[in-house]
Amino acid sequence: MGYFLSVLGMVLVIEAVPYILFPSKMKSFAQLLHTVPDSRLQAVGIIAAFAGVLIIYLGRHIIGM
Repeated sequence: MGYFLSVLGMVLVIEAVPYILFPSKMKSFAQLLHTVPDSRLQAVGIIAAFAGVLIIYLGRHIIGM
C-alpha cells in the first residue's frame, strides 16, 4: 500500500507541473478542449490508459521492479 501511495503522489506532482509553470497556457488549453469531439477525447484516454498499463507491465516483469 505504501508503494501505491508513493506512485499516486508522484502522479499528482507530475500532473501539477504544467499548472504551476504555465497557468495561462493551461487555461487556454482547457478552453480548447471544448472544441474537441468526445469520441476523440475517449480515444486519447483509452490509449493513455493502455500505455500506462504497458509501462507498469514492463516495469514489473521485464525490468524486474
